[in-house]
Amino acid sequence: MLKDCSPGDDFDDQNPLSLQENLQSLLTKKEMKELREEIWVAFATLKDPAEWLLDVLEASSDWKGKGHSLAYHIAYELQFWIKEHASSQLSGFRLRKLQARVFPVLAQCHVSLLDLLISIYQLHAADRCDLLGRISYLYHMGKFKEAVVLSIKLKLQPDLEVEKMCVPLLLQDKTNLVESYVQEYPDLQQQLLRMLDSWCEPGFRTETITKQYRGLPNIRPDKVNRKMLSKLVFRFLDKYSLDPALCPNAINQRHLGTLKYLLYKRFVEKTMTQENWTDHIQYTIGDNQWLQEQLVQLLASYCHLNAAATWALHYNLPQDSLPCEVVDELKTLKSQERDDVLKQRVTDCADWRKDHYYQLPIPRKDVLFLSTWEEVQKCKKHLLQPGQVVGIDMEWRPSFGFVGGKSRVSVVQMAVPGQVFLLDMLQLLRQGGKDEAALSSFFQTLFADPTITKLGYGMAGDLHNLALVSTSFKDVDKQLCGFLDLLVVHKELSKCFGVVKKGSRKMDALQLEDKAAEKGLSLLAQHVLGKPLDKMEQLSNWEKRPLREEQILYAALDAYCLLEIYTKLQKDLAGFGLNPNILTPQMKKVCSEVKAKKLPSEQRIPSACKEKSAVSVKETSSSLVPISIRDFCVVCDNMLQGLGRYLRCLGADVWMLENDDEHRKAAELARQEDRVILTSGLPYQTLRSQVGEGRCFSVDCSDKAKEQALRVLKHFNVQVTLADIFSRCQACNCNQYLKISKEKMMQLMKQQGFVTDSEAAAGAALSWL
Repeated sequence: MLKDCSPGDDFDDQNPLSLQENLQSLLTKKEMKELREEIWVAFATLKDPAEWLLDVLEASSDWKGKGHSLAYHIAYELQFWIKEHASSQLSGFRLRKLQARVFPVLAQCHVSLLDLLISIYQLHAADRCDLLGRISYLYHMGKFKEAVVLSIKLKLQPDLEVEKMCVPLLLQDKTNLVESYVQEYPDLQQQLLRMLDSWCEPGFRTETITKQYRGLPNIRPDKVNRKMLSKLVFRFLDKYSLDPALCPNAINQRHLGTLKYLLYKRFVEKTMTQENWTDHIQYTIGDNQWLQEQLVQLLASYCHLNAAATWALHYNLPQDSLPCEVVDELKTLKSQERDDVLKQRVTDCADWRKDHYYQLPIPRKDVLFLSTWEEVQKCKKHLLQPGQVVGIDMEWRPSFGFVGGKSRVSVVQMAVPGQVFLLDMLQLLRQGGKDEAALSSFFQTLFADPTITKLGYGMAGDLHNLALVSTSFKDVDKQLCGFLDLLVVHKELSKCFGVVKKGSRKMDALQLEDKAAEKGLSLLAQHVLGKPLDKMEQLSNWEKRPLREEQILYAALDAYCLLEIYTKLQKDLAGFGLNPNILTPQMKKVCSEVKAKKLPSEQRIPSACKEKSAVSVKETSSSLVPISIRDFCVVCDNMLQGLGRYLRCLGADVWMLENDDEHRKAAELARQEDRVILTSGLPYQTLRSQVGEGRCFSVDCSDKAKEQALRVLKHFNVQVTLADIFSRCQACNCNQYLKISKEKMMQLMKQQGFVTDSEAAAGAALSWL
């Protein structure tokens, strides 16, 4: 630290203005060492350096920006000078006078300078009532951001109203600042969550919130809508690990969305069995009477009055809460003898499904359900044989947007010729200790052995979720060797090269793709084995024990069909039009770090006419051919507009849905223009079934736009160069530019009403000069 300097003769003659000009000159020349020395000389000479700093701040305005101004450098050095000169510590009336002068500056300066001024002028020790009064003044002047930032810095939050301080910020789309405001105060976090949840109550009109702020600067009333509110509630709920009981309205609305989705799957798509559907309905509703009543009303709207009445009877709902037609159906429910008819329908349906879908080709006794480590040890000799081929798949209960719902692997299927082993991960991991460590070691040994061929279909999501089941499995997917992802093979098989040969028969590949009823692995099985897979059990509750027989057979077939497909392709690669090396396992070690969720139902592979753009949600980025950001075409759901703008800045072809657009528009654009859908939450469950395999990606809304973009780019292996940045117009998404003169630009702006005649003339004169 510099020593105190006696004022020199030259310095004595300088007035504060010339001193400031001299220091500014040194800063402009970036002579930082000399600047620091002169500042310390000034401190030693001036009667009151703290007052001089305020004089500098009041005489200039360059400190209002982000850069380090002269005032910043003076303040930075002053904090050290004060520490070395205890006698110069501010106190009493002199301190209060300077505190009063510094407040107008605090509301305008950058946070880096703000921290220095708070420290120098001891604002943390200032009169609290006076501080709150000044915060209130800023608030009533419409400077909401400045009021909140100062409140955070001075730790005044406990004495201020959460709703009053945070609502304007939410309307200004400053959610991160709201998070900072309540970060260290659990009570405020709970108050904020309760407030947001009260806005989610059915019948609540958001206009009652926004109307009092209309006309104020930077206020966006459109930011307060049902979708945004639900997103915020669950964002805060997860971020602060709060009790879900604090937000019953938001949770009810999310569960209601789940019910609507389940009814769509059951009665429109008809892709869920009655047992499977019933399991999920009961799990979703629990003992919530409001949801029970909503279920009955939804069933009535689908014209399933008998089912509505049955559920109303099951939940013993009061008749005054039921639709009239359901009440009438209840009266006749017991009098109708339908058991025999229903049993016959079930029998006929089962016979049809056996004939229509591919069936497990091995006896049921060769499907073994393993729930102890001793049982797993017995199957190791079959799985860890050098040269063995193992089909691997995994199942877990779909979250359907449940609070805290994590994709936890419940069953791992491993198939070898003639046998299938179903590992009950819930029971195996429940044993913990040495058994859990041994199980993790077994998986690592199998995955890393290059002499064992492991078959999968879109393994990234499976491996990611397997790594989440326990800390001992965290690195189980880090060293993979000998893997063959049949999804990659399926993509090659489905490329639109015209005609695919199979034996002596020719099939139009595009016609195969038009079979929208079958998707993903089921479609591959249909192409190769002649029949699709029955996916009715895919959305099962895989955590419920015991598993139903239909679930066991479904899980076994999903793994065993991988062996069947692999064997069939090996015998006739040329007949399927495939490259001879396509079935070579990947021998290099790869790191699967893709944060991808397993899709609740398999998806159709998109046509590959747009080369390199058909990528899978469940495929590791390491196995994808890199694509340019300019060839990356996406449609962003209206909850991800920030991500869309970020990707567009990088050069991606981005279509962003407006706030009032329905989610189905994303699926329409994706199909028409061969785009990838980027969405989040419950809409993902609906949209992914309307487009091809890998054409819908779920984004974590709790991440910032930059983090979301990095995950998307990494997942799809998209490459960005410096030349790509801002290669697209941020307003219209166009990637073509026309260079025109300034005069022509001013004429065009004048025609569009953006400038006046005088401004256009001034602009033309300036361009001439």
